[in-house]
Amino acid sequence: MTHRLFSAYCRVVLAHPVFWLVLLALACGFAGWQARHFQIDASTDSLVLEDDKDLQYYREVSKRYGGSDFLVITYTPTEAPLFQRDTLGHLQSLQQDLKAVDRVSSVYSMLDVPLLFSPQVEFSDLANDYRTLTDSGVDLQLAKQEFTDVNPLYEDLLVSDDGGTTALLITFERDEKYYRLLHRRNDLRARNSSGELDEQGQAELEQASQAFSEYNSQVQQRTAGEIQQVRSIMDQYRDQADLFLGGMPMITTDVVSFIRSDLKVFGVGVLIFLILALFIIFRRPRWVVVPLACCAITVLVVTGLLGLMDWKVSIISSNYISLLLIITMSITIHLTVRFRELHEQHPDASQSWLIRETAAHMMRPSIYMILTSMVGFSSLVISGIRPVIDFGSMMTLGLAVALVVCFLVFPALLSPLSPGKPRQGRDISRQLTLAFAGFTERHRPTLLLVALVVVAGSLWGVGKLTVENRFIDYFQEDTEIYKGMVQIDRKLGGTTPLDIVIDAPQVETKAFTAEQPAAGWDGEALDDSASDPFAGDSSDPFADRDPFADDAPVEDPFADSGSAPFATDTAQSQSLKDAYWFTPARLAKLVEIQNYLESLPETGKVLSLATTYEVAEKLNGGPLEYVQLMLLAKFIPQDLHKQLVSPYLSDDGNQVRISVRVIDSDKNLNRDALLAKIRNDLQNDFGLAPEQVHLTGAMVLYNNMLQSLFDSQIKTLGYVFAAILVMLLVLFRSLPVALISMVPSLVSAALVLGLMGWIGLPLDLMTITITAISIGIAVDDTIHYIHRFHEELPNDNDYVATMKRCHGSIGKAMYYTSLTIIAGFSILSLSSFNPTVYFGLLTGLAMLVALLSNLTLLPALLITVKPKLRAG
Repeated sequence: MTHRLFSAYCRVVLAHPVFWLVLLALACGFAGWQARHFQIDASTDSLVLEDDKDLQYYREVSKRYGGSDFLVITYTPTEAPLFQRDTLGHLQSLQQDLKAVDRVSSVYSMLDVPLLFSPQVEFSDLANDYRTLTDSGVDLQLAKQEFTDVNPLYEDLLVSDDGGTTALLITFERDEKYYRLLHRRNDLRARNSSGELDEQGQAELEQASQAFSEYNSQVQQRTAGEIQQVRSIMDQYRDQADLFLGGMPMITTDVVSFIRSDLKVFGVGVLIFLILALFIIFRRPRWVVVPLACCAITVLVVTGLLGLMDWKVSIISSNYISLLLIITMSITIHLTVRFRELHEQHPDASQSWLIRETAAHMMRPSIYMILTSMVGFSSLVISGIRPVIDFGSMMTLGLAVALVVCFLVFPALLSPLSPGKPRQGRDISRQLTLAFAGFTERHRPTLLLVALVVVAGSLWGVGKLTVENRFIDYFQEDTEIYKGMVQIDRKLGGTTPLDIVIDAPQVETKAFTAEQPAAGWDGEALDDSASDPFAGDSSDPFADRDPFADDAPVEDPFADSGSAPFATDTAQSQSLKDAYWFTPARLAKLVEIQNYLESLPETGKVLSLATTYEVAEKLNGGPLEYVQLMLLAKFIPQDLHKQLVSPYLSDDGNQVRISVRVIDSDKNLNRDALLAKIRNDLQNDFGLAPEQVHLTGAMVLYNNMLQSLFDSQIKTLGYVFAAILVMLLVLFRSLPVALISMVPSLVSAALVLGLMGWIGLPLDLMTITITAISIGIAVDDTIHYIHRFHEELPNDNDYVATMKRCHGSIGKAMYYTSLTIIAGFSILSLSSFNPTVYFGLLTGLAMLVALLSNLTLLPALLITVKPKLRAG
């Protein structure tokens, strides 16, 4: 900082401590009032990329096929087998109680589905009332065979292979307002990304985002209440069954509770540790109260700003309080240590002089220290992942607040106090840091050699880094999220949804609306005399007398039997008749595709239009002919049509959707390889054109996010390295000194990444932030050390002697601050969210390596290279 700027600080701040205390008190009051708007967000946006093209397609598919929020309850009876009347009665009672939960539109279970093979029914029976497990006289053993082995619609979906576990699907009423606000915001975002929005459009986007954010908060609170109702009901039935709850609403609600718990645990844990650490280090009440006041004001002001700006905290940014406490404490410890050093050197100095000199010596390195940390956090903005972006932005703002607060509160609180007596007695920490100096002097060549070996080994480990991790591993094994996902994976067909959407060939689609040749499955054109039985020529015995054509109605074969009239919709059967995919040949090909997907070891349950066709073939005793298929379309009741056809066939009949559930708990799961294999095999083995095949769903979006982590890591590292190097060049005005200054933080970051590669710990949403943050924070101590080295060197121009003086002075502050940071990050290991645990432990390790590097490797390089030190 220039002399003029520091003089202004002295006139404005140091000369008016009472004014700033009053102003800070008012700021705290305002921040506390705004903090009531502080909110937590655990939406699925945290698992997708900001500008993912697949996300737009996924949203289009979701709009087309609809959908509502749902929960899954797994039910495993403990007192009696599942297929017994008493157990089914217990299940039915649970189902009825769940229907009374707020906004529940339906509770679907094995009790509601038609029994098609217990015993086997005819097509015509589907048009009438069908039997279910609740009907009297049902052979339960025969029904068990249908659910576990015979009926592909039910096995591994409603009942497990062993017949011991079933599931209830709780569907909530679709919140049209929520989806309307969501789609409005997303549409405006898409238009903004493409540069279509003018100033008015930008205002509309801001309003839409605000409206969705506010309503989303209401939805979260409402959902939490509904989840609590469901869990209360489940508790009443646990005496006869093991019950686990799953589904995205439950995961979102529990993640919010994790965040709230983490905020409390991290805040209280770090606070208690800091009180103890400050008392042990400084042993005077003022050096406990002043740093804690700086920390408290910083956290309160930042929280108030987050509430004011409607900036919600996610699971990634939930540790912002602990990080702010740690970094603010680091600043105050440096100020305290310097103040105490000056007091020892000048025991008769006045309090105002000590405060002024402390600020004069520490302001410049502290500013650069915070700026480098801000660079580390701001680099996360280019990650492309929304919660990581928010985390970086929040911490960048928080660091700026911390710097300002420390240089206002520290002098304002100390000014009314007397200096007291200088510290006396044995200084153990100084002896420890001087021991590092002696070690460095004696073993300098060995240190440099070991550093090279460590860097080489770390780079080798970096080459082993992967991004393939399981979502289930984000949660600890004792959480309901983990238990429910394992149960569904092992018993009920998998958890992670993957949708495969296949379009009709473009020429085929036109063939249904225009007079032109159609194409076969392999895309080759067919003329009117081709062998396609559905081309409409005279070889098809039903071509001229479509039984469902308006001008040639078929005679109802059950009209005189006294049975109930068809409970179907004529438009429904007509739409199936016009559907490109609803022909025996094409459905048979879909069956082949489905069989292929089911054969993959990573996949669980696969459902599509082909599943219904397989059931129909079993009911028919063999393949269906065209007219039988059309009769099936006529006989399917509307409620079954909504369950068996609508989710898998578009309204125009030119697109089919295959729903695949992937087993997320499979330790051999490689999402990217699996998706590539499926896409490649559908094109090469089944003759589908690339433009026909679309893979979408949560698995695709999550995989895209994972695959972006490598790119994000490279971008953030490059950004941090370049930005900090420029700042160090400005500060020290020497390229050799700037490069040497980067070594300790780069060694620590490389060691952590290399360790992750060696032990097989993949990159995830949290661990990609470690290197950028650790470099940004670790270089702080480097700046303080070299800044002091520059001040001390002119005394005798002896690099070794200067090293020892620096270790005995600034080395103590580095030791205190680094231990505080390491312990603070270690407290994050108490989180229920595993990535946060890894983040805390690995970042603490990086800080430990950085401390050792700054006390050994950094002075070894300075002594070896002997660069000229010049400060700007």
